[in-house]
Amino acid sequence: MTGEGTAAAAPPLLTVEGLEARYGRARILAGLNLSVAPGEVVVLLGRNGAGKSTTLKAIMGLVPPAAGRVLFEGRDLAGEPPFRIARAGLGYVPEERRIFAGLTVRENIAVGMRPPPAGQSPGWTEERLFALFPSLGALRDRPAGRMSGGEQQMLAIARTLAGNPRLLLLDEPSEGLAPVVVERLAEAVRALRAEGLGVLLSEQNLRFAAAVGDRALILETGAIRWEGALSTVLADEALRARYLAV
Repeated sequence: MTGEGTAAAAPPLLTVEGLEARYGRARILAGLNLSVAPGEVVVLLGRNGAGKSTTLKAIMGLVPPAAGRVLFEGRDLAGEPPFRIARAGLGYVPEERRIFAGLTVRENIAVGMRPPPAGQSPGWTEERLFALFPSLGALRDRPAGRMSGGEQQMLAIARTLAGNPRLLLLDEPSEGLAPVVVERLAEAVRALRAEGLGVLLSEQNLRFAAAVGDRALILETGAIRWEGALSTVLADEALRARYLAV
């Protein structure tokens, strides 16, 4: 895959070391270690409640880490507020999408627009985003609340990309979407990987994950229990039964 060669040659954009997170007294993440390189898509797999979404939220500062480091391009962001983490170059697309329903497609994108950092070229313009998601271009003046779930998911990703992140955190992007829309999303994620973005993806849809990902990390009770190629997950029925079956 395109991302594999790029990722192998480049140092990580993101390195997470010993990450722990709690909700009250309950420990949700138990010392996670992971990394994501430029042009690499790393997929978090696991049953509901395994800690996938919490991992992304802890990296983004939405859940304060109880311990550990979140190194982005060598800078420890653990404990920083989410807006500073976003300004450092991380983009987060939540499971709930959180688009502005009363604003048009173009207005949603304008809200997220930030110039690219010095040395990062080309930046994500409205034209480039509409080339990545052609259906959004056709709906550019439509209020987001009058769009389908798949169109809203594309808009949520486009709005985040408008901030010109170098690493994208995607939480369950294919959930509830029709297969044809899932394939369009897969094409977009592969295009982002070819652009050199790092992507950390939480996903339940194994077929979608295998279509876009380079490596899989399987979480169980807040800890990484297995790491390897997504092709191995697809081929190993016993592995899936142990960690992914419900």
